[in-house]
Parts: sequence; C-alpha cells; structure tokens
Amino acid sequence: MYDIEAAAGAGRSFEGEPVQTILHFPSSELAEQGLDPAQVVGVKVRGDSMLGTLDDGDWVLVDRSNRDPKQEGVFLLLVSGERRIKRVQRLAGGALYLISDNDHYQPEMIKPQDMHDVEILGRCEIRIGRVV
Repeated sequence: MYDIEAAAGAGRSFEGEPVQTILHFPSSELAEQGLDPAQVVGVKVRGDSMLGTLDDGDWVLVDRSNRDPKQEGVFLLLVSGERRIKRVQRLAGGALYLISDNDHYQPEMIKPQDMHDVEILGRCEIRIGRVV
C-alpha cells in the first residue's frame, strides 16, 4: 500500500514513492481473482468524482499488469503528471474517454495527439472501504 493518493478528480507515478504499509493477502486468494501478487499495489482514493463506485478514503488494489483499456473498466492513470482514477473507454482512432461515475463531473476526451501525456498505470480491481 503506497503512501500516495489518486484523485478520483487529479494525482503522480509510483517511482520513488514511499510504501506506507504492507497488507497481506494469501497469494491463492489473489490468484483466484486472476491477480499476480507481484503486480498488485494499493492506493488511496481522494475526491468524489467516482462516487458510487469508489468513495473518498477508500483503498483500491491496482493490477499493474493490466494496462490495456480495450477491456473497459476503472483504471489508475497518470495524466499530465497527476494520478487519476477514472472509468476508461478507448474510442475509434485511438482516443481515450475518461469518465467519472459521479454525474457532477463531465467526461474528458484525450485525443491521440495528447496521448504522450497519459500513462495507464493499471486496472483497479478490488475496493477496500467502509461499510456504511
């Protein structure tokens, strides 16, 4: 679990980031979920743009081996140097559509010519949060 936050709104990459704590999951349990334990990292969610899917303060386990947005889902991205968690769709022509699950936020399109500012860090697979 990295001592970083990913905005369900703006955020950074993992390189040189301090590890806050280690949360142990049996490898067999992660494997049952189709995850390689060596490729799973945890990040804390900040903001409300993914409300309904992820709440402010939740932790998400991110599969760093799955960076392909052809399989639509919620991804951790680095966009212009900021870590962000968004629902990602690949559009015809190579553009990406970044969608917030909270209707108060407008979708954002990343054009193919702007893809140099975008890195997909991994697919968000497991949410750890409070039951309310």
